[in-house]
Amino acid sequence: MRVVIAGGHGQIALRLTKLLADAGHEVVGMVRNPDHEGDITAAGGQAAVLDLEQAGVAAVADVLSGADVAIFAAGAGPGSGKARKDTVDRGAAALFADAAEQAGVRRHLQVGSMGADRADSLTDDEVFTVYLKAKKAAEDDLKRRDLDWTILRPGGLTNDPGTGLVLLADKTGNGKISRDDVALVLAGLCDTPASIGRTLELVAGQTPVAEALKNL
Repeated sequence: MRVVIAGGHGQIALRLTKLLADAGHEVVGMVRNPDHEGDITAAGGQAAVLDLEQAGVAAVADVLSGADVAIFAAGAGPGSGKARKDTVDRGAAALFADAAEQAGVRRHLQVGSMGADRADSLTDDEVFTVYLKAKKAAEDDLKRRDLDWTILRPGGLTNDPGTGLVLLADKTGNGKISRDDVALVLAGLCDTPASIGRTLELVAGQTPVAEALKNL
């Protein structure tokens, strides 16, 4: 497979790049900072330097051309303000989906956020609320598209070593999950047709990832 990951320098994306590259797949990580190219290469991928807050659809579509899977794993990050929550977590996600449609890449994975389904009921204007609303808007936008999409909502992320044991379902309840295991699930979702058209939640559990994917 040829897989293009938006937000290629993120902690989950770098883990995912290594998993896919080690399995023999071609991986392209989109990054806005050229200083991050080396980290993508070290993980086994190729870097495409492109700022999703500034680029046009055609430029992103050029990177996606020939891909089998498009994965949106970008985010404004914990240190960013309200404005960038919207321009990255919503705006860049929509741009990436536009480009996938233009490039003819049907399989589309998007990393969402646990709690996004309650975003519309929140009135507090704190940064985290803006983040959840941006994630929900990005999900709603993707669901309206004629793409083979899957939205994955991980629980609270940790840097603990992965166990390979998860709970993956339409609803899981609150919980935590290691970034290692999120990457492992994303790698498996690339070729799991049963996940198409579904929003899935993911937390640590007792089921091996391969079995959890098989049971969808």
